[in-house]
Order: sequence, then C-alpha cells, then structure tokens
Amino acid sequence: MTTTFGQGALASVKSNRGRRGSHALRWWVLVVLGVAQLMVMLDATVVNIALPAAQQDLGFSDGNRQWVITGYALAFGSLLLLGGRLGDLFGRRTTFMLGLIGFAGASVVGGAAGSFGILVAARVGQGVFAALLAPAALSLVSVTFTEKAERAKAFGIFSALAGAGAAIGLLLGGMLTEWASWRWVMFVNVGFAAVALVGAVLLLAKHVADERPKLDIPGTLVVSTALFAIVYGFAHAESAGWTGPVTLGFLIGGVVLLAVFVVLETRAEHPLLPLRLVLDRTRGGSFLAVFVIGMGMFSIFLFLTYYLVVSLGYSPIKSGLAFLPMVAGIVAASTTLPSLLLPRVGPKIVISSSFLVSAVGMALLARLELGSSFATHVMPGLILLGIGLGGVMTTAFQGATAGVHHEDAGVASALINTSQQVGGSISTALLTTVATSAMTDYLHSHQPGALTVLHAHIESYTATFRWGIGIFVAGAVLAAILVPNAALAPSEGEPVVAH
Repeated sequence: MTTTFGQGALASVKSNRGRRGSHALRWWVLVVLGVAQLMVMLDATVVNIALPAAQQDLGFSDGNRQWVITGYALAFGSLLLLGGRLGDLFGRRTTFMLGLIGFAGASVVGGAAGSFGILVAARVGQGVFAALLAPAALSLVSVTFTEKAERAKAFGIFSALAGAGAAIGLLLGGMLTEWASWRWVMFVNVGFAAVALVGAVLLLAKHVADERPKLDIPGTLVVSTALFAIVYGFAHAESAGWTGPVTLGFLIGGVVLLAVFVVLETRAEHPLLPLRLVLDRTRGGSFLAVFVIGMGMFSIFLFLTYYLVVSLGYSPIKSGLAFLPMVAGIVAASTTLPSLLLPRVGPKIVISSSFLVSAVGMALLARLELGSSFATHVMPGLILLGIGLGGVMTTAFQGATAGVHHEDAGVASALINTSQQVGGSISTALLTTVATSAMTDYLHSHQPGALTVLHAHIESYTATFRWGIGIFVAGAVLAAILVPNAALAPSEGEPVVAH
C-alpha cells in the first residue's frame, strides 16, 4: 500500500510525509465539497417558503407545521459532533459519501410524502445524514488545503457558499414552489447529491487508518442528549414561552448535561471532543464568532422575509431575489478579504471590524418604515450585512480549524456547524419573543385599526433588528478580547491511499 506525499505547512511537529496536502486536483475537490455544502445550507431555508403549500396539500395543522423545520434542526444539531468524530475515525471520504447518499434518499422520501408523519420523518433523516455530511465536507477542505495562501482562498470560497446558501435557498424555494410544486424543494437535492457523489468517487482519496478507531460512547450519548435538549428547549420556547416546565426542563437539563460532558472529556482516554480544540484562544474565539453569526443570520432571514412579504407585499420569488445583494456582499468579502486584508492586519482586526460592518447594516434595517423602498432603505443594509458576515465567516472558519491535527479535523468542523446551529436556535426563539412583545406593546399603546396593525408589524421586525445590532457589537467585542492577532496556522494533512 502506498500513500501520497503532499506539500504544505504542518500543524504540529509531526512530519507531513505520506499525508494529503495541496495536490493537483485540489480545486476540483473544492468544487465537489462546495456543491455538498450548498445543498446542506439550502435546506436550512428552502423548505420554509414551501411550507404553506405543503401544509395545504397534506392537511396538517399550524401547530404541527413547526416540526417540519424542528425535526431537521434537532437531528442535525444533536448529532453533529458524533458525525464529525465518525469522519475522523472511519475516513472523511466514507462519511461524506454516506452522508450524500442518505441525504438524497431522505429527500426522495420527503418529496414523495403522502402524510405529515412521513414528511417529518424524512426531514429527521435529512438532519441525520447532514450531520455526517457537513463536518466531513469542511474537514476535507481543511486537510486538503494545507498551504497558507491557498488555504485562505479555499476557505473564502467555501465560506461564501456557506453564507450564501441560506439566502439562495429562499429564492430557490420560491421558484420551485411557484413554478413547479413544493415537493421539488426536496427532489432538487438529488441533483446536488448526484453531482457531488460522482465527484467524490473520482477525486477523493481513501483514508489510511493508522490505528483501530475508538469512539467515546459515554461522551457521545451525553453530548447528543444535551444538544437535543437545548435545541428542543429553544424550539419549544418559540411556540410555548420561556417559563413553561417543558421549556425550562429541557434547557436546564441540556446545560447540566453539557457540564457533565466536559467532565467526562477531561477523563476519557479517547475523548469525543478533545478540550484542547476549544481552549486554544484562536479556535475558541472563532467558534464563538460562528455562534454569533448563527444568531445574527437567522434573524435576518426570518424577520426581513416577513417584512418583504407582509409589509411590502413581495411574492416568494421576489423575496428571494431581494436577498441577492446580501449574497453578493458575502461572496465579495469571503473571496477577497482572506488574501487582501487578513495577512496584513490579522484575524482579530478582520473579525471585529467585520462584525461592526454587520452591525451598521443591521442599524440601517432597524430604521425601516411602512413606506420604505427596497433600493434606498433595504438594499444598502443587506450589502453591508453581506460584507460583514462574509468577512467574519471566512476568517472564523479558518481560525476554528487552525493548527488542527488530522485526527481532530472532523470534530473541529462539526463544532463549527454546532455553534452556528445552536446560535440560530437561540436567536429564533429569543427574537420571536422580542417581536411578539414589541407588536403587542405597539397595539396596546395605539388606536385600533388596519394601519395600526401594519405599523405594529414593522415595529416587531425593527425591534429584532435592534437586538441584532447588539448581537453583532457583542461579537466584535468578544473577538477583540479573545482572538489573538497572530497568523492562522494551517491544518495537518491526512494519510491517504494513492490513486
């Protein structure tokens, strides 16, 4: 058996001989991984637009509707760390391909669903296989691009797809629902998965296992249960309030289990999550930055979509098109800042200043009124948000995997996805409460009438945007305190079988 010999800097004192590093087909590998990442990110929002049509077709209630979204989030969020570690233990190529096949299969089941139960089960299945797929894709980027300059460019492209995917999902969901059927928001995943699977078979090298894989079973069970409880607790709070026994029980139980998990990991011989990954200031600060991104991005997509549809009367397709300036900002920042700005000013400055740019964009949206126009009032804020978020994401993704040994690349990548997922769950529940409270207060303090109701809606949206300003400013301050302004070390290549 022979192994490939890559170039690339090392993440440790170990030699990189016999490990995957930058190689001739690396950019085609990035295309394959990018397609898979785009598919996963699309599914975070593409179903939202199609939900009303699916509800009418399958006849489920408003109360049950949230489970189409929550089922995916619960499975995805609670199993990410396990999925990432399985990639480290059994090979990222294997888990990546298994994730693609399973995700496509669950999408077919969902698209053909004849009942609400089957649709929810399919969404849970998508979440399970996305938990394999997402960390495998990101960790493959990390171990494939080990040269500093190329690594920055590769992470920039990958981050652009990650940031733009949710916005593109809104547009694609609107187009498929309006022009075809809600079922096609599920079936379309088969096309993405097929392209990525063919590319994976042709391009991804097989992993070499140096030793017998070992899985931290107690840690896996505890952290999966903890993450499930936390995500479910916030989802339940969104619909049932924060003071109910179910909400409090799940949230408190999840936090306690996380504390138990930390204790277990300090004592485990082969921990699921080696604490050295998060105790490093660069990586710890980057994970926290991704968490803040999750909180901010989900609020933008959720409440700005409400504003466009309810207040401006946009169609689903037009609402999706409205987010394209933000996509352009994300792509521009993600693909230029790593090479132009990051080497000159360092990660602390890039992350902190990018958060502040995002806060300015959010401040512009917080000034929206009933008569605001898209071109002069909405679009400038979206462009600034895109530039800011793109700058944070591309730097934080690199920082979170900086200096990671190949055997930890999967779980580090999973922690990135977990941070974003939990951040989104928290902000969706928290800001829904903020919006509801703001609308209620406005209605109680003004004369009843149709115009008052319209203004109350605006007040509910802008209240969440004002919170968004605070979230992004807090992110800037935390990054300035935690993230050292040192060059980001590359990851270590992984051992692979030569083609």
